[in-house]
Amino acid sequence: MGHYQQRQLEAFAARVAATTVDPTRHKCFISYHAADVDEVAAFIDSFGTEFIAKTVGVTDEDDFIDSEDSDYIMDQIRTKYLGNSTVTIALMGKCTWARRYVDWEIYSSLRDSKLSKVNGLLAIQLPSGGDLQARINDNVKRTESGVDKGYARSKTYPTSKSSLRSWISDAFTARTSRDHLIDNSRARRLSSASCF
Repeated sequence: MGHYQQRQLEAFAARVAATTVDPTRHKCFISYHAADVDEVAAFIDSFGTEFIAKTVGVTDEDDFIDSEDSDYIMDQIRTKYLGNSTVTIALMGKCTWARRYVDWEIYSSLRDSKLSKVNGLLAIQLPSGGDLQARINDNVKRTESGVDKGYARSKTYPTSKSSLRSWISDAFTARTSRDHLIDNSRARRLSSASCF
């Protein structure tokens, strides 16, 4: 997916969010793999009135990507993309787990910075869904009985707007109620893995 298509998705998300005025909505950064753009657009079309979406993520076109200073890179991701969002929604498609930029976005979401606090973290399986991304899995900590015990929550594709709104609210609250459970210790992915 090219840079232009990402900008189109961002503009689409802004149009959907603008169709309703609701001061209780949270600003959510949407992390996804570019191969899932059609499913991401469908998700935003169906549920984008329940949050204010920030959708454009890191690409090879970003000028800070080649920096040797990893703290600088993570600060740039936090400033340029996560901005003033409070919740990160990771939309999990077949190969999302393999993308280094998704890992970087999740890492930055879980990182306290001088500019902003950590984001709540919610993983949602897209219809084509695959495995959880490793850093998300570290923070879900699902028990054998299927209960999420970590900082983040992992959910199947929502069946109602009210369910999604509840999940986002829980992720927002986790920023203070479960922040002691954040596990951001995994080394950052240096390159994307092959998925096919």
